Amino acid sequence: MKPFLHTFLCLIAFTGMLRAAETYDVVIYGGTSSAITAAVQVKKMGKSVVIVSPDKHLGGLSSGGLGRTDSGRTGAIGGLSREFYHRLYKKYQNPAAWRWETVEEYPNQGQGTRAMVHEDQTMWIFEPHVAEAVFDEWVAEMEIPVVREVLLDREKGVKKEGTRIVSITTLCGKTFVGKQFIDATYEGDLMAAAGVSYYVGRESNAVYGEEHNGNQPHHPRRFHGFDVRWHGVTKPVSPYKIPGDPNSGLLKYVGDSEIGETGTGDHYVQAYNFRLCLTDNPENRVPFPKPDNYDPEDYELLARTFASGLGMDIFVLFDRIPNRKTDTNNRGPFSTDVIGENYEYPDGSYEKRAEIIETHRNYILGWLYFIANDPRVPEAVQKRMQTYGFAKDEFKDNGHFPHQLYVREARRMIGEYVMTEHDCFNRRIPPRPVGMGSYGLDSHNVRRYVTPEGFVQNEGDVQVGLPGPYKIDFGSIVPKAAECTNLTVPVCVSSSHIAFGSIRMEPVFMILGQSAATAAVFAIGDNVAVQDVDYDKLKERLLADGQRLVYEVSFPGVAVRTLPGLIQDSPDARIQGNWEQAVFARPYVGEHYIHDGNEGKGEKSVMFTVPISEPGRYEVRLSYTSHSNRSRAVPITVRHRDGVAEVKVDQTKTPPINGLFISLGEFRFGDTAVVTISNADTAGHVIVDAVQLIRKE
Repeated sequence: MKPFLHTFLCLIAFTGMLRAAETYDVVIYGGTSSAITAAVQVKKMGKSVVIVSPDKHLGGLSSGGLGRTDSGRTGAIGGLSREFYHRLYKKYQNPAAWRWETVEEYPNQGQGTRAMVHEDQTMWIFEPHVAEAVFDEWVAEMEIPVVREVLLDREKGVKKEGTRIVSITTLCGKTFVGKQFIDATYEGDLMAAAGVSYYVGRESNAVYGEEHNGNQPHHPRRFHGFDVRWHGVTKPVSPYKIPGDPNSGLLKYVGDSEIGETGTGDHYVQAYNFRLCLTDNPENRVPFPKPDNYDPEDYELLARTFASGLGMDIFVLFDRIPNRKTDTNNRGPFSTDVIGENYEYPDGSYEKRAEIIETHRNYILGWLYFIANDPRVPEAVQKRMQTYGFAKDEFKDNGHFPHQLYVREARRMIGEYVMTEHDCFNRRIPPRPVGMGSYGLDSHNVRRYVTPEGFVQNEGDVQVGLPGPYKIDFGSIVPKAAECTNLTVPVCVSSSHIAFGSIRMEPVFMILGQSAATAAVFAIGDNVAVQDVDYDKLKERLLADGQRLVYEVSFPGVAVRTLPGLIQDSPDARIQGNWEQAVFARPYVGEHYIHDGNEGKGEKSVMFTVPISEPGRYEVRLSYTSHSNRSRAVPITVRHRDGVAEVKVDQTKTPPINGLFISLGEFRFGDTAVVTISNADTAGHVIVDAVQLIRKE
């Protein structure tokens, strides 16, 4: 909602409600998935709670288009977060949920679409409207009051007495009094208004002794071998209005910043976009509209990208979700990420944020229309885009366009404990865990600039796998005691930029929402500052409520910890395209292996990025399960210190090493080994399980 309309509508809505403040044990500001699990937990523990939501729709990104969950190791997800995905699973057990295709036709059965015998079954891929229904039904079931479309008065709406928040007031004049407060917004508005320290942008590597933070000029080592075609510009593309002429000025969406030194800090923010729900089903398809302010010249850089041969594989991240729909994300050097247009968003006024949101919406609408209609687009790409449109049965009150901007990162609190990449790599173990993360370090591009050679380049994309799940400390969700003693922050957590790149996943936000609520209730009961909650007591309750604070999961595969060398399992790899989970053939490593379904040849790959602390020579091994229906020539590349090796594996044959691994050869490595498995030019199923490195010198 536009801010200038907000106050007027609020005054109408609350005409009879402005006489007295409402009082609750816990006041939650935000309508995200984290806000929902926090509120549910408060009610389960017998305290009163209210959700004060700036948004009309509950669930944030989880109901706003992000239908393919960035889950990492699902065994590290517990409590109410896991219950949400179980509730989704139950929704899809109803045949009526499959309106546009049958469950048998859906190509990702491994994500929970098939019935399973155990009651813990989850569904990690889903449609936006189904997720929103789950959230709405959940709060109704728990009888949680929700006040929607109200904005915090950020200038004078937070009343404090000493270090305690007493109440918050919205721009409507509505006041909420509480004993404890939770900021569950993506922006951290309550946290900031309460005077809590925070950071926006990228710290320099020197601040926390990190490697992957700060400025990341484009070169292969900084990408750790990641296929830079995803988000980088790997061929010469001119950034100037007249190609090759700097005096003609820069094209739109090209910044004028200098390349800078690797690892230096700045206040730039990784790119935002909208996660689009599209469909190629004619019965449910709405054609892409031509925006009122559409100017095809705004997309000249995209036209040049196509002309260079880049960006042709944009449809790879049109990832399937049920009922012939997609969760469409950014892919390539000029895609749905609006690079460089969000720097003012975190601290911006509501009016400024509304402008930025509108900029992103118009950019993406124009991007879709340009690809579907402009003659400069390659014919094959254009024809395929013309088969897509918005899903008619999604986001009905918003022109079928997502209602939630993907705010990948805004403010980050500087709390009692700052999570860094050292925690994510398990080089440092947080002493008071309240949840776990497991997704790789993931930062989208931060800026687009001109190289010294006079070509355009993107900067800031970092995709680095992790060795396994890691613990998230209690101190990262509470402010410093000197600043505020009755506030918890489960979304804008205390972390470095690059650590937040892993933590920022929706399942983790839900985990931390539940833990924040538990701490808040104990602080009320024991009449202490939230920082002084008895951790042993908190831990006991979290475990009793299903939170997972240690990664010890029972599964039929071979446990990673029992294997020698450096191991990376498939859930920690970077997966491109639709892969299905399976557990039928044994042996395998971890919870499951994945396969390509013998479909989408050339569109799917899995990249393992294994950090190496001791450079040297290693034997590289690949794990897979064999069968006669497998491919006889699976292409694999190993990126090592001396170059790139290409290997093909016959997966119809049993792996010779303990029936589990096959050797791909010995190679010298620096700080990273990158192994990529593709299904290009294969006949038969391609299986991916795990990669193992055995040191040889």
